[in-house]
Order: sequence, then C-alpha cells, then structure tokens
Amino acid sequence: MDDCPPLSRSIAGRVAIVTGAAGGMGRATALLFAAEGAKVAVCDLDAVGCEAVVAEISAAGGTALACPLDVGDHDAIKLNVEKITGHFGGIDILVNNAGISAFSPLDAGNEYDMIWDRALAIMLTAHQRMVRAALPWLRKSDAARIVNIASTEGLGATPGDTPYVAAKTGVTGLTRGLAVDLGKEGITVNCICPGPIRTGMTDKVSEADKAVFANRRTALRRYAWPEEVAHMTLSLVLPAASYVTGAVIPVDGGLTARNA
Repeated sequence: MDDCPPLSRSIAGRVAIVTGAAGGMGRATALLFAAEGAKVAVCDLDAVGCEAVVAEISAAGGTALACPLDVGDHDAIKLNVEKITGHFGGIDILVNNAGISAFSPLDAGNEYDMIWDRALAIMLTAHQRMVRAALPWLRKSDAARIVNIASTEGLGATPGDTPYVAAKTGVTGLTRGLAVDLGKEGITVNCICPGPIRTGMTDKVSEADKAVFANRRTALRRYAWPEEVAHMTLSLVLPAASYVTGAVIPVDGGLTARNA
C-alpha cells in the first residue's frame, strides 16, 4: 500500500478571496487567514469597511487587498477577480460569505418580490458567479478550496424568513452540486451553516433576548463569536483538508442537534 503524501496544515502564501469581509464572520475570516500567512482579497460592498480591514491586517504584518464589490453585479465580480489575480498572481481559496437580511411576510406584495430577488441574487446566484469567475485560477492551484457560508436557516426555517431560507437552502444544494462537478479536478467545495452568531445582523437583538433564545435553542446556551466560525472555515481550506468535499457543516452550538 502506498504511503499518504505529505499533508500541510498551512495556508501561508495562499491567495484567498473572502466576500462580505468588512464585518462579522467575513472580517473574522479575513483576519484569521492573514494571520496564518495568506494573501487576502477583502471584498465587500462597504468600501470604507474593506479599507479598515486591510489596515488591520497590514498593521499586524499581513498582506491584503481592498476590493469594494457588490456581488450582485456580475460584471463587477469579473473585474475584481481580474484585479485580484493581477495583484496576487492567482487564487487558491474562495470563501463566499456575503449576505443580507431578508425577512418578509408572504403578503407584502411588491416588497416581498424585491426582497426575494435580492436575497437570491446576493446569497445564491452570486456564489456560483464568484466560483465561475475564479475557476480558471483555482484550477491552477495544487490545493483549491471553496467554502460557501449558508445558515441553519438552510437546514430549517423561521416564520417570515422565506426568501432567506430559500437562498440559504439553495447554497447547500449548490455546494453539493459543485463538489460533484469539481471533485475530479481535486477542487473541494464545502458549506458552513452558522447558527446564532454575534454579527451586524444580530446586533439589534438585545442581550436579554439573545440569552433567552440561546438557552431555549442551543446546546451550548450561547451565541457564537464570528471567530469561532472563521476557525471552521480555516479548517476546511487547509491543504490537508483534501478529502472533505460536499459537506454541509452546522456551526451552531448544537441548535440542530437539540430537540428540547
């Protein structure tokens, strides 16, 4: 029997794209990747936020590039991938993290249609467009990794959240489909489903309400920090994570495991 080839647990020198990287889980991921030695393209609709994250990375001795990007704009995706590859010379890692809140009652009329269209454009269609734009470069990498950030809303549903639920459920399916399509090339594609996380989307929830929800729904009885999700993302993009693909992994404090 042949021996296993060397398996590296380092992403030093790898080029990573992180969308939605100006805050929350995206920012935590960008900072962690840079701390591990990766060259990080910080992509977000918030141009000021992009620059702030790049400044944080640079101050810590890391390497990053600010890439203001509306992932709902197909042409902008292609232009930014060109910018990133022109600057860094390639792409090894893609983290599709950009997202929006999309609560809307079914009887909201035109407003519902607008929220539905935007939810799918930002949180599903943009994911496959980012993959397709980056794919020629990922194919040149010896350890290409794609991680899509979905949600536990892609594994269940909250009332009034149908556009978000539909988009995130689509992400889990997209992940499996891409994993099958790209597996023969050694490109892994995985999905993380975060549960209750302390991000901008949950800032409006009071600490008291957070505690009630966490105690009622999660096994760990708390909300997570974005950094805890970022570390799972890091695990999936390591060169050594070479036999994990098509996985849908809850990072939810036991929310999906708990019945009562």
